[in-house]
Amino acid sequence: MPQPRPALHETVRMHLGFLLLGLICLVVSLLALPLRAVLPRGLSKRAGRQLIALMFRIYLRSLEFMGACRFDLVELDALRAGPALVIAPNHPSLLDAVMILSRLPNAVCIMKADIVNSVFFGAGARLAGYIRNTPLRAMVQGAVDDLNQGSHLLLFPEGTRTTRFPVGAMQGTAGLIAKKAGVSVQTVFIETDSGFLGKGWSMLWTPKMPITYRIRLGKRFDPPQHTADFVSQLEQYFQSGLAHALLPDFPVSAPPA
Repeated sequence: MPQPRPALHETVRMHLGFLLLGLICLVVSLLALPLRAVLPRGLSKRAGRQLIALMFRIYLRSLEFMGACRFDLVELDALRAGPALVIAPNHPSLLDAVMILSRLPNAVCIMKADIVNSVFFGAGARLAGYIRNTPLRAMVQGAVDDLNQGSHLLLFPEGTRTTRFPVGAMQGTAGLIAKKAGVSVQTVFIETDSGFLGKGWSMLWTPKMPITYRIRLGKRFDPPQHTADFVSQLEQYFQSGLAHALLPDFPVSAPPA
């Protein structure tokens, strides 16, 4: 069946959203350089995380104002003043970290090393003390150190965006870090009705708007004793918790209807 052409206003809103995100990253980078140079390390990390949370909130509200997206993120607020936790969400799209970091101003994120080292995103990530995902031993130790200082650690247990719905195979990193740090793992369910910016989504495709995103808190697991058993338990829990979730009704590898 031929695919109907997207409405012009949807295409315009999509590109305005990309442009706005680029401008926000540029602003964060320009502010990050002097802040990192003049502030003590502990203070600069807090300032960086709060700055990123603020700018991401502005970005998400702008998407809502444009009519591009609808966000229901209020359940995350219950974690803001809580204890150190490994925050473990499923990962349907590139907006997932933006949504979570916008509500948790003391969260540290594990990122790909090439992003932390990049010219465009790197200054803000380094200011906030975000952790490179390689080498593995340094990543785990850095995450444990931040958790011991009371931070929230955002870590996607799938290791990449979801490749099969409702959730992909889990890795053992979240359980390993939680075990070493002696902290609980807070599961988070991210639901959306669109495959926009999911795995396999082409930047040339225009989604139907507004796109709905909803985040709800799941079970909080005690620090695991056996990492392998925990991975299996976590994957089963996500499969069950997302079985009737708001999720894309088409494969992310195919263009939208």
